[in-house]
Amino acid sequence: MHADHPDTQQPSDTPRVRRTIDPASAERTIGRHRAPEPARRGPVRSTPARIAVATGVTCCLGLIGVVGARETGQHHEPVREVLADRAATEQRASRDFERAAPPVAVPVTPIPAATPSPTPTKKKAPKKPVRPKHPRPVAGLDQRQMDNAKAIVDTGLTMKMPRRALVVAVATAMQESNLYNLASDVLPESFDYPHQGSGSDHDSVGLFQQRPSSGWGTVAECMRPAYAARAFFTALNEVPGWIEMSLTAAAQAVQVSAFPDAYAKHEDRATTVVAALV
Repeated sequence: MHADHPDTQQPSDTPRVRRTIDPASAERTIGRHRAPEPARRGPVRSTPARIAVATGVTCCLGLIGVVGARETGQHHEPVREVLADRAATEQRASRDFERAAPPVAVPVTPIPAATPSPTPTKKKAPKKPVRPKHPRPVAGLDQRQMDNAKAIVDTGLTMKMPRRALVVAVATAMQESNLYNLASDVLPESFDYPHQGSGSDHDSVGLFQQRPSSGWGTVAECMRPAYAARAFFTALNEVPGWIEMSLTAAAQAVQVSAFPDAYAKHEDRATTVVAALV
């Protein structure tokens, strides 16, 4: 029983030899089996370049291990799992690279400022020609006759009468009063108003020799050139088809004169006067 216990072994007659270690031999032995560890310099920071190199090395080692396993017949993980691990490693390396990479400044194209559309300029309406208060006389008329003709034409334009009506009215006044605003010797009242001579044809007064007794208006009204012209145009408008009639027929339909054909001789001069005034 005591022979089996190490503490009870019998002392041997063989003397013990103390082994000495040669330093040079020890260095050779250490170099052959294990290299000394390098000095540690602190934690190593991963950089994009190192991550990429590590990823490539990992891929190569994985392929070498798979090939070696096939050649030696050792039982390792299936190829599918190795590829899955490699893909996961690449994804992690890609995420680390994206986190470590500095943000790339994307150039921003400035948006051009909107050009305001030009404001359309309003075209000014052409100014209507201003007719002089005392137009230059034409067709052998004097200034008083021309002013009276202007009063007739202005009234007709205000009533929107056609030019034919203006010619008929001026020719009628030429025949009735020679374009003068006449009082009547029969009506002494007529001399109380502005006049340019007198006549003696019954109670006829004014440019158109209208008779107050026939309903043309009061003496004062018929002595005003503008009123007399308005009364004439109103009566002309009441003549059916007057615009298709001859000047003589249209004038006679209004005036009912004893000399119906006398108006025609004034048509040319009246046309000239109206053209100058319009």
